[in-house]
Amino acid sequence: MRRADRLFQIVQLIRGRRLSTAQFLAERLEVSERTVYRDVADLMAQGVPIEGEAGVGYRMRPGFDLPPLMFTHEEAQALVASVRIAQPRLDAALSAQADAALSKILAVLPAPARAAAESLAVYAPPINFDTKTRARLEALRLATDARRFVSIHYIDLKDQPSERTLRPLGCFYWGAVWTLAAWCETRNAFRNFRVDRIQQLDVQDRTFRDEPGKTMADLFRAVETEMAERDCSTDA
Repeated sequence: MRRADRLFQIVQLIRGRRLSTAQFLAERLEVSERTVYRDVADLMAQGVPIEGEAGVGYRMRPGFDLPPLMFTHEEAQALVASVRIAQPRLDAALSAQADAALSKILAVLPAPARAAAESLAVYAPPINFDTKTRARLEALRLATDARRFVSIHYIDLKDQPSERTLRPLGCFYWGAVWTLAAWCETRNAFRNFRVDRIQQLDVQDRTFRDEPGKTMADLFRAVETEMAERDCSTDA
C-alpha cells in the first residue's frame, strides 16, 4: 500500500470510530504501531483535526469531512451481500431503510462497479419471521434508542409466564431467533428474552439514564468475566 493510500485509510478509520488505538490501526493496515504514530503525527502536522495521543487513542474533531468516496468493486459487493443477508432478519422499517440506502449507493457507482455488485452470487432466503415478532423487534429497537422503559408479558422456554419491567439495551440475532438483552427492574439483574416469546409489549413514556452496573458495557464485561472464569475452570 502506498503511503498516501495508508494516510487516507487512517483518516477514514479514525473518523468512523469514537476512539481508535494505534494497535487497532496497525492491525487493520498491517503495519507497525510505530508507523501509525508517525503517520498520525504527520497528518496532525498537515492540519487534519485529529485529537489524542500515543497510548490512549485517536479521534476526529467534529465537523471534519472529506469529499464523497467511490467504492471498489469488492466494497460494493460487500455492501450488497450485507444488505441481502440482513434484510430478511430485520424489522420491516429498518429493512426498508437498508434497501433505500443500498439503492442510493448503487445509483452513484460507475456502471462496471454497479454491474459487479448487482450480479453478486450471494443470496439469503426468507426466514420464518412472523409479523408480530417483526413489529416487536422494531418497537424494542426504537425503545432502546430512546432509552424508554418497556413492560412485557413473557413466556419462558418452560412455559412459565412472568411480567417484567425492563431497560432495553440491545437486540441480538442468533441465527434462528432474536433476543433482547436488558436490565430487568423486576429481578434487579441482566436478563435475556426471546423476542418471539414476548406475548405483550408496552413501551412506557418514562425514560432511563445509563447507571453504573446497568449498561450494555457492564453486560459485556460480565459476559467476558464469566467466559474467562469458565475457561480457567476448564483448564484446571
